[in-house]
Amino acid sequence: MRCYKKFIVEVHLFLLLSICILSPAYAQDYRVIRGTVTKVSDGDTVIIRPFSGKLFKCRLYGIDAPEIPHNGNPGQPYGRAADRELNNLVLHTTVDITLTGDRSYDREICIIKRMGLDINREMVKRGYAWAYRQYLKRPYASEYIDAENEARKMRSGLWQQVNPTPPWEFRRR
Repeated sequence: MRCYKKFIVEVHLFLLLSICILSPAYAQDYRVIRGTVTKVSDGDTVIIRPFSGKLFKCRLYGIDAPEIPHNGNPGQPYGRAADRELNNLVLHTTVDITLTGDRSYDREICIIKRMGLDINREMVKRGYAWAYRQYLKRPYASEYIDAENEARKMRSGLWQQVNPTPPWEFRRR
């Protein structure tokens, strides 16, 4: 009888741990951290101070904003405007950061939400960034591409230009 009770407890623990580990909600929770945006570097990069841990640089997932001038190189039209817009959206605010697990040039690739609003998508929707199709995955691909199409249609931000040069082409030159 004693072995049977032990067996039942072990089975229940195994099932409970399996549910937690395989649950999508649990899988996402361990990658979400809360912190404060302490600096905006440009239209798609910020510095985060997590509530626990050290500062880190965060590159916004799935978007590419116009380049700002740096190291004597000229920037793109709307580069400074994108920088200002991201400042207005998140600087010195508390945000939830979903780490994708990817890194680029010593930056974590992140999805930033402020009070539930997807800031990455909002930058595209407002016309201050492109949906970075080359790196987008579900479910964000359709959301970000739709946001870009909406900004183009409304001629918002950089879409006021006739034929804006995407940042990846600008960098290649």
